[in-house]
Amino acid sequence: MSVSRLAHIPGIGVDEIGDAADAAADPDLLRLENLDTDLRPPQVAVEVTHHAIEDDDANSYLPFQGHAALREAAASHVGRISGRRYDPATECVSVAGGLNGVLNVLLAISEPGQEVVIADPIYAGLINRIRLAGAIPRHVPCTATPSGWETDPAELAAAIGPNTAAVLAMSPAMPTGGLLGRPHWDAIAQAVAAHGCWVVYDAAMERIRFDGQPPDHPASHPGLAPRTITIGSASKELRMIGWRVGWVVGPAEIMSDISLVGMANVVCQVGISQQAVAAALNAPDADGDVAAATRIWQQRSDRILRELSDYPCIPPRGGWSLLIDTAALGLSATQASQRLFRRGRIAATPMDGWGPRGANYLRLVFANEPIERLTDLRERFQAALG
Repeated sequence: MSVSRLAHIPGIGVDEIGDAADAAADPDLLRLENLDTDLRPPQVAVEVTHHAIEDDDANSYLPFQGHAALREAAASHVGRISGRRYDPATECVSVAGGLNGVLNVLLAISEPGQEVVIADPIYAGLINRIRLAGAIPRHVPCTATPSGWETDPAELAAAIGPNTAAVLAMSPAMPTGGLLGRPHWDAIAQAVAAHGCWVVYDAAMERIRFDGQPPDHPASHPGLAPRTITIGSASKELRMIGWRVGWVVGPAEIMSDISLVGMANVVCQVGISQQAVAAALNAPDADGDVAAATRIWQQRSDRILRELSDYPCIPPRGGWSLLIDTAALGLSATQASQRLFRRGRIAATPMDGWGPRGANYLRLVFANEPIERLTDLRERFQAALG
């Protein structure tokens, strides 16, 4: 019997589809279900990791809040993008991946029963962590348009009230690829100040944008800077998924609480990974490296959209995935996923539990299949869905 805190926490679906795909052991199966990528991590990160295996200092619990080099690199990275300066000693801690950081932050800033404003649809893992922390997700609908997903700034601001603990923002959002920016930060600044809530910014994909523009960080807004907590990760932009390293950067007044939660939760991060992540963040060609990977992911996204031009796909403005409106096809996302797996040899995740409207959409990840493997996608879809 499940305990009560799990009553409203469903699975995320990715594990079930991924396990089925692994069990099929079919090299012809297109793996569009999971946020993996075939693009290699930065070479410097691989080299530093090899060195760390022989370094006894890397085989340690200490320091609990992360190696100094990593905290310095992460604080500098967030500061450069946001236009702020952060003290690595008091305003940055390392975490075991971005989602560990999300949970630690939510446990540190929210009381049971408070609301966390978040998009709809959105990654189920974020929703589930809101509920694990005892808070309640307050969803703001994103609207699918021919050019991508749109979030109305006024609706985002209107969702903030006296019971709001935080606005949990991600841009590009997972899985929609929708963007947030200055109009949204302008809209929410007054409400954030009036209600004393936090802006929790999930920056895992902030440089993976298809418009060629730099990230638009909420801490760059003068009214939001004192209330913004940034959670970053090496998994997406740096393609260092298995390293399990992330960081949290924010005002010193809240970081001590976030640090305390970390000590009570995962305790410390992967020792042999931290110096490698620091090296990747500090590399002179770091932005160019992310931009080069982003161009490849965008090419794959564009190829899928061309192949599936007869299907109701919503183009992403960044990130690693795009969505198909299966309700417009007269199918549930689960039905579409099953047919694609059996008849089209495509593994794709239905979005049940990914927000109130998630069950209407099927997610296709374009980060893990090279473009030459996508050339018969139209035929596969026709075989499966007609």
